[in-house]
Amino acid sequence: MLNETYTLSNGVEIPKLGLGTWFITNEAVVQAVKDAVQIGYRHIDTAQAYQNESGVGEGIRACGVNREELFVTTKLAAEVKSYKEAVASIDGSLHRLGLEYIDLMIIHSPKPWAEFSGPDPYFDGNREAWRALEEAYTAGKLRAIGLSNFEQADIDNILGSCSVKPVVNQILAHISNTPTELIHYSQENGMLVEAYSPIGHGELLKNKSITAIAQNYGVSVAQLSIRYCLQLGLLPLPKTANPEHMKTNAEVAFVISEEDMERLSNIEQIEHYGEASIFPVFGRK
Repeated sequence: MLNETYTLSNGVEIPKLGLGTWFITNEAVVQAVKDAVQIGYRHIDTAQAYQNESGVGEGIRACGVNREELFVTTKLAAEVKSYKEAVASIDGSLHRLGLEYIDLMIIHSPKPWAEFSGPDPYFDGNREAWRALEEAYTAGKLRAIGLSNFEQADIDNILGSCSVKPVVNQILAHISNTPTELIHYSQENGMLVEAYSPIGHGELLKNKSITAIAQNYGVSVAQLSIRYCLQLGLLPLPKTANPEHMKTNAEVAFVISEEDMERLSNIEQIEHYGEASIFPVFGRK
């Protein structure tokens, strides 16, 4: 699995499985990146909000693999909703990562986290941020640009004015929480859908029904959850700093039957905290 890729709509290849780094500290992420690359990962996902970009960059430089072999994603902070701020923010990520280019940069959220449930859709601000991403893409600072947590109306806002179309939409998607309409809409508009928190922040591990299905395949709940996303054509981004978990998360060369895929898609939704609820609680990151 670690050698397989998707091809984005602009022709750039992206590894089918990535390492998420949410809630891994700037210090710990250095070793996490080095471990992941040694295991075979070539796709690392970070964000300005995670406050670990410099650690990710340090890990990349120390991992022993050529930069060109790695795919690095970061995210424009959800609060950045002006062209001028976005330009500075993009350059800030390049500086913190210590990289000449970023493989993929995406708008982390259509709204600032503290206003995620508010009425203002921030359409103007998102168009301004997107214009800055387009310019950085044209300048060669970014190899691809995309979105995260964008619903249909938010996507339409970008598509209605962009000169470069988004190539991904990174969303919360996992067993018991599969936003089928949004996934299909994103795909129909040329976007690969990335699934963050594919194991539901660990909450899926507590579900007896999911555990029973995993046992039937002789795999862990985490492996079943990652495989579920892959069979939907999604790109899962499991987060871990544990090398053993990194290894087993990539051991997903099995096939879930159509019947079990249907069962898993209809499992009652679990309760957990997503990015939209976590970030306001812990403040701007």
